[in-house]
Amino acid sequence: MISVRKGGLLDGGYLWYQVRRSPLMAVGTLLILTVLICTAFAPWIAPHDPNAINLVNRLAPPSFEHPFGTDEVGRDLFSRVIYGSRASVGIGLAIVAISMTIGSAIGAFSGLAGGRTDTVIMRVMDVLLSFPPLVMAMALAAALGPSLFNAMLAIAVVRIPFYVRLARGQALGLRERPYVRAAVTFGARPLGIVQRHILPNALAPIIVQSTLDIGLAILTASALSFIGLGAQQPTAEWGAMVSTGRQFLLDQWWYPTFPGLAILLTAGGFNLLGDGLRDLLDPKTRAR
Repeated sequence: MISVRKGGLLDGGYLWYQVRRSPLMAVGTLLILTVLICTAFAPWIAPHDPNAINLVNRLAPPSFEHPFGTDEVGRDLFSRVIYGSRASVGIGLAIVAISMTIGSAIGAFSGLAGGRTDTVIMRVMDVLLSFPPLVMAMALAAALGPSLFNAMLAIAVVRIPFYVRLARGQALGLRERPYVRAAVTFGARPLGIVQRHILPNALAPIIVQSTLDIGLAILTASALSFIGLGAQQPTAEWGAMVSTGRQFLLDQWWYPTFPGLAILLTAGGFNLLGDGLRDLLDPKTRAR
């Protein structure tokens, strides 16, 4: 168990020590905070309406009025990138929340139940894992129809088996603990054991994995939007913006470059934060 008292995980001195020890974690945290601020305060940060068309000013280069330039119909790219954080980051958080919640619950129950129940659940997960994740997400998104919501559901379904296997592995170790065996002996329901004993003690690796998965979910959602299976016009979404902007890359480099940088920095920020959390929550690292 990780202590939350002085000298434990929530001790300010220890947190500051970890930040100084891992400056990349600080960089990742700063990037994520910046993106979240843009997401929350987009109407106040964006200087223009992201969907306002101005054909007279189409494909204008970066300037003081339009820091990121304009697109093929004169919309301000800086405003669209700011508003695009709501779609891209929002879908990433939603994907991880859905897949983590469902996958962790199924995996913990499977590991605790064992026997045929565990075998059936894991064979189904093995079938899902046998397909390349991106290909399966594309197939599901195409079957459901091109939209941002359907892309979110498709990616969430693809990510569920990873959390099932992670939570099951934790449950297999925790079910032999005395407090779990005692709960089983006294007739506690499996659902109650999972909720009170398994999941709370398996949260550390699940949280780390979910943080790393947010960046991957954003990249996958952007890829689906890039090929037309995600966000549709006129929705401001980074992957869709890169898809349209690639046609103008040679002459209007700013069009695909700035949305692409937003994807890169956001995904990288979540990966750096996840790596830092893994070191923070790893007992072996904490003991050094």
